[in-house]
Formats: sequence, C-alpha cells, structure tokens
Amino acid sequence: MINEVIKKNATTYGVITGITLSLITAVMYATDIKLFIAWWTTLLTFSIFIIVPILLLIKTKSDLNGVFPFKDAFTTYFICALIGLLISVGFKIILFNFIDPSMKDSLLDMTINYLKSTSEKFNVPTSSLNEMIQNLRKTDPFSVIEQIKGAVVSLFFCAILGLIMAVFFKSKSLPQD
Repeated sequence: MINEVIKKNATTYGVITGITLSLITAVMYATDIKLFIAWWTTLLTFSIFIIVPILLLIKTKSDLNGVFPFKDAFTTYFICALIGLLISVGFKIILFNFIDPSMKDSLLDMTINYLKSTSEKFNVPTSSLNEMIQNLRKTDPFSVIEQIKGAVVSLFFCAILGLIMAVFFKSKSLPQD
C-alpha cells in the first residue's frame, strides 16, 4: 500500500508537471510553432522532469521526517512523472489532432527541413536521409498512436531518471524497530 503522503505529494507535483509542460506547449503554439523543433525547448522540457521532482522528493522526504526508503523515493518520482506525462501527452493529442490538425503538416515539413540541414552538416548519405523522410511521412509523428508510443518511451527514460534520483534521496539508514 502506498503511503498517503507519497500519494498526495506525487499526485500534486505530477499535476504541476503536466500543467507546466502543457503551458510550455501552449506558449510555443501561440508564439511560434518553430519552437517545437528548437533544441532548447527539448532541454526545457527535460529540465521540468528534473527540477519539479527534486522539489517533490525534498518535500516528501521532509514530510516523512527523513525516513525515505529507495522504493518510496522511486515510487514518488514515478507517480509524478506518469501523471505529468499523461496530462502533457493528453494536451498534445488534443492540440495536434482536434484543435489544429493542420499544424501537424507544418511541423512535419519543418522537421524534414531541419533533418535535411542537419544531415548535410554531418554528411549523412542521401539514401539514408530519404529513407528517414519517407518513414516520417508514413508514421505521422503527431498522431494519437505515435504520441502514446512517445509517452511510453519517455516513461522508460523517466524510470531510469527516477532510479537515479531515488539513490540520491533515499534515507541513509532506516530506523530499527
């Protein structure tokens, strides 16, 4: 059974994470859709999955009076990440597939142009580039299914990050009964 403090904190910070990521997406959409392919927006999103959980783990460890086993620290992070991802991906699915489906084509074209310019810098063979472009056009990276697949991959990386954070935030020693 999950401790109530862990459940409450993880849920609260998960909602904060999801809303923050959704707001970032909404601002990018409202300001300039080119931001969706900017490298630093990926870095910003990743930093949310580090900063918010660090605050969460500090608060939860404090609320538990310093008694924070590895399993509880990981569980706290993972619940937060799962909720944050669900909210963020849900928002993107609604945005790309229901609010403004035409934006998917614009983003796909921008992504392809970015791939072309990057491939030229790294001397990627034209045949490999053409294959990548064909695969992108076939899969629709902004579809509901592809967004869910991306969320699963992100959750895997979040789990790894959660394991690392749990090591740092776990109690050094547990009290003896």
